[in-house]
Amino acid sequence: MNKVVVGFDFSTGSAYAVDLAIDIANRWQSDIRLVYVKEKTEDEAPIRSEIERRNAGVAHLLKGIKLEYVLREGNPADELTAQAKEDNAALLIVGTHGMSGMKKGILGRNSYKTIEQSPVPVLIVREDFNFNKDLDTIVVPLDSSDDTRQKVAHAATFAKTFGSTIHLLGLYTSTTPDIRRIVDNYVKMSERYLEKNKVKFVTQMLDVEKNVTLTTLDYANRINADLIAIMTEQESSFSSLILGSYAQQMINQSNIPVLTVRPISVVTDIDS
Repeated sequence: MNKVVVGFDFSTGSAYAVDLAIDIANRWQSDIRLVYVKEKTEDEAPIRSEIERRNAGVAHLLKGIKLEYVLREGNPADELTAQAKEDNAALLIVGTHGMSGMKKGILGRNSYKTIEQSPVPVLIVREDFNFNKDLDTIVVPLDSSDDTRQKVAHAATFAKTFGSTIHLLGLYTSTTPDIRRIVDNYVKMSERYLEKNKVKFVTQMLDVEKNVTLTTLDYANRINADLIAIMTEQESSFSSLILGSYAQQMINQSNIPVLTVRPISVVTDIDS
């Protein structure tokens, strides 16, 4: 499988992102590319020395894969996504206090810029992520937007990797019968896809009372979920659910890792 790219800046959040990357990459048999985005005035020598020391400390955890690193200079979001594209990466992982070339946490405009322009799925990991728990439960919210199903295939990859159960969460944001039928159809298409790919799943349909973010997080917390998969775009029937706002709300409010998928204009297996 293609490389797993990880944003790193010596923060706790980015260190946790590396730990998770090693677990995933070992299972995928993918090499890891650690990326440090430096400021123009930073001296490279101590950065390289410390990264190499840390990499040597986790070398025993690597199972037939390589952990490499690269230093880049510029805007953190631009450089991370450029590296992911150059490596044709399968996944980009960042910690909530990682990739801070400006010595700030990922939460903020850099994180959203990364998510919006990344050519590959982005996994956001909070620094309080519980590594003592297996990735058993994945929540996949589905609404009436055209692209909502595209995240199902990516979630299925994680589910097959970890032996997880996917919770398909059908979200009704309207009482209009036609809108509700669209959600029902998308859920059924996703169920067929998971059945075909032999992925364990359960289905739950809910009416959205406040907004999609809160409804999704409430459900995910109730079932003690380990991952939430979302699109970078979501329904815009409410002012609080526009493109940027939905991803921002989810990442800001979730203490559960969030996998974000950028929609692409292609027909997928889920559409059939």
